[in-house]
Amino acid sequence: MNRRNRYGWRIGLLAMALIIGVTGYRLLQPSPQPTGGITVGSALGGGDNVGYQRAYQPRPLQFPTDHGPHPEFRNEWWYATGNLSDAAGRQFGYQLTLFRIALSPTPPVADSAWRTHQIYMGHFALTDVAGNRHYGFERFSRGAVGLAGAQATPFRVWLEDWALTGSESAIFPLRLHAQEGEITLDLTLNVAKPMVLQGDRGLSQKTAEPGNASYYYSYTRLPTQGLVRVGDHSFAVSGASWLDREWSTSALGPDQRGWDWFALQLDDGRDFMFYRLRRNDGSMDPFSRGVLVEAGGQARSLRWDEVELQPLGEWASPNSGDRYPAGWRLRVSAEKLDLTITPKVADQEMRLTVRYWEGAVAVTGHAGDQPMNGQGYLEMTRYEPSTVIR
Repeated sequence: MNRRNRYGWRIGLLAMALIIGVTGYRLLQPSPQPTGGITVGSALGGGDNVGYQRAYQPRPLQFPTDHGPHPEFRNEWWYATGNLSDAAGRQFGYQLTLFRIALSPTPPVADSAWRTHQIYMGHFALTDVAGNRHYGFERFSRGAVGLAGAQATPFRVWLEDWALTGSESAIFPLRLHAQEGEITLDLTLNVAKPMVLQGDRGLSQKTAEPGNASYYYSYTRLPTQGLVRVGDHSFAVSGASWLDREWSTSALGPDQRGWDWFALQLDDGRDFMFYRLRRNDGSMDPFSRGVLVEAGGQARSLRWDEVELQPLGEWASPNSGDRYPAGWRLRVSAEKLDLTITPKVADQEMRLTVRYWEGAVAVTGHAGDQPMNGQGYLEMTRYEPSTVIR
């Protein structure tokens, strides 16, 4: 299955569904009678939303409950990224994302503790800027017998020993832990700004079709400290992280090809998020949206036509041949922002079940007549060798 079969919002969720389809969907569902073959297409859902809840309108989010899982929706993720450095200035970027996807809207017949309709997938990545290296890893497991799961109180989301764990009574301080081979991440995240409700009071509409939306909130600046290990070397690090939460049932529209997602933390204390939905012809979809968060936490939504994005050059993956923008120029005229976004390491392609580019970026430019710097994370999906960068 190649990337042409992705129809969901966040790439890992549908990558997870793909894995389920090819590695064991039938093992996870009760099968007292023969049911015929399960195709990858059917595992991906085939666009069938029957039985699942959908996001039709804003609703009051309830916490701590909404930090936890929403099994009545098909897709969900807990997504953390950040930029870190040690006392000597050695820089790292990281991603730890845990995804949940439902195979069916109702639980299976409980004839075995191993039966489940919930699957979890994890993506873990570390960028070592000084070493010019990017490490990416993937896991998946069933949400049964303690292998993977999520709970609101006390907050915890886990996939084996990859985990996001809160305190007994709150999500923060939040501990992130992941280890794979010679790479270890062990961090504590605290909160510096209020939660941001994306879109319309937390409802993020993706197309004109009612219900083609998600519930989406973010913590855009999380002071972070902890430990990074690369091989035999350990680094005490500090920096800033970003946490996204989103759940939905519906997919992108058939005329939406992919997206470019920017999460930037500027040195003047402001934070910026924008997702650029790309249409099949490469143009920006009018349902692209963003937010600008002031240093004090006040947030202003950004429409698609308030943000100008210009790709700067291109980078071709030596592994896949996929061609991605090598950088971006981003302008928000109303805020007098003119920024250049440059990957800290060119090759931060996630070569997992489905390929995409996600990595740490540096920000330079100006706000009015004042110089402006910062850092952040960038995700780019559905780029191929034949893609025309525009």
